[in-house]
Amino acid sequence: MTKNNSRSKLTIFALGGLDEIGKNMYVVRYGDDIVVIDSGLMFPEEEMLGIDVVIPDVTYLVENQDKVRGILLTHGHEDHIGGLPYILKQLNVPIFGTKLTMGLVEHKLREAHLLNQTKRVLVNNRSEIKLGSIKATFFRTNHSIPDSVGVCLETPEGNVVHTGDFKFDMTPVNGKEADIHKMAEIGQKGVLCLLSDSTNAERPGFTGSEREVGEAIENLFRKSKQRVIVATFASNIHRIQQVVDATCKYNRKLAVIGRSMVNVVNIGMELGYLHVPPDLLIDPDDINRLPAHKVTVMSTGSQGEPMSALTRMAHGSHRKIEILPGDTVILAATPIPGNEKAVARTVNQLFRVGADVFYSNNTQQGVHVSGHGSQEDLKLMLNLMKPQFFIPIHGEHRMLRAHGQLAESIGVPSENIFVCDNGDAVEISGGKARYGTKITTGNVLIDGLGVGDVGNIVLRDRKLLSQDGILVVVVTLSKNNGKVLSGPDIISRGFVYVRESEKLLEEANRIVTQTMEKCANERVSEWASLKTSIRDALGRYLYDQTRRRPMILPIIMEV
Repeated sequence: MTKNNSRSKLTIFALGGLDEIGKNMYVVRYGDDIVVIDSGLMFPEEEMLGIDVVIPDVTYLVENQDKVRGILLTHGHEDHIGGLPYILKQLNVPIFGTKLTMGLVEHKLREAHLLNQTKRVLVNNRSEIKLGSIKATFFRTNHSIPDSVGVCLETPEGNVVHTGDFKFDMTPVNGKEADIHKMAEIGQKGVLCLLSDSTNAERPGFTGSEREVGEAIENLFRKSKQRVIVATFASNIHRIQQVVDATCKYNRKLAVIGRSMVNVVNIGMELGYLHVPPDLLIDPDDINRLPAHKVTVMSTGSQGEPMSALTRMAHGSHRKIEILPGDTVILAATPIPGNEKAVARTVNQLFRVGADVFYSNNTQQGVHVSGHGSQEDLKLMLNLMKPQFFIPIHGEHRMLRAHGQLAESIGVPSENIFVCDNGDAVEISGGKARYGTKITTGNVLIDGLGVGDVGNIVLRDRKLLSQDGILVVVVTLSKNNGKVLSGPDIISRGFVYVRESEKLLEEANRIVTQTMEKCANERVSEWASLKTSIRDALGRYLYDQTRRRPMILPIIMEV
């Protein structure tokens, strides 16, 4: 392979996907050619009050838009494609993906009114795509969604391989094994740098086959005397197919509940990835018209989301169905880090209403296996690729560190292993790698239709409001002489209960009046100064009395 000239170097970095689970976005640049791999989103953490989703900051890509040759998608999970509707509004570049991945993306783009203005290119594991000086080829992997691929980028400096999310499943549900021979061929040609999935780097052994879950689910169907309700990730088409198969085997009918689940089932059937007999599906309205032992319900809510179908069923607030004593409920998913409490609440409520609940963390094992490779899977990938340099990706820092140690154990020199944070650039030139200039990155918060209009200051205010409430002080002044005509009126929301705090608020009223008089005597007439004085004086008093710091919002009117 031809080496680079002195003016060009290979630069690799992540705008998202390191030290976190979600919003995956990786960038490979050689000279004036930039290739982006994945464009995901992340669901908000607890302190991100009111935020719907989080996407990567793509300022770097927008500033270099003329150099971006395209976005390559490894598979159709939200943390790899969910950011596209937001990012493509800023960055109009071609996207490349496999058939199912593109089907899921097109549904999102149609909702965002971006479908007709976005160039979309279908690829498969035999495709070769020319992206400036970089050539992209693909290899099939096993994951919890069909049509997942890894990417090999052939650059003048050497080959860069991105595994995507993967495990090695020797008995895949759809019969399509990973391209192990092709991976070995890529390794034999030489891999300059490997970027590999680290999600299960702390878990020993191999990750189990999805087919094992099908056997466990079928066993529960066989034992169930009433309705079976299965909650799983909407995008886990292999799992959905196994529920369909068990429903057919035990002569049940299937109702699908939850908007995202319905969308994925329809897309999967339309594209031929889900095989559902035409008379199997029933409308949710017909659930109660059939005997309980003839009904299967497949729904969203495996992560305990408050508004999800399963959570509403458990609390009896779903319009179509509620959980009855003796129903079998299967949570065929493990909690995403951070969702453990929400899942536990849902499981407890399901037990409370009398359901038989089976989930991955109780004594009934086998209702879920991960789509990510464990330590032996990761070692196998490293041995197939034999990389000169290694960058662990897709995981929290402890997972990246554990993956780095695995790489070292199979012979990758420690100085060639780069455990990075988002924005850390690894520069490779002349066969030598080093850390380069850090790229500016961060989170862009999505709240409703607003993209990036909620930042740290707004979140701080929301946190303050949620903790100590708000106090609104309304004062009306004379336009002629600046004297107080009415007020101050004090309105409390989320701070104290007014009827039980009359003395506190009377004293607060007196302090505001006293402050206004003092400002008038000192000839302070600027509203900003008046508001600051009120806020400071009232804030000190309220903290002394209550040890709380409510948001104080003075409103001054002039008549």
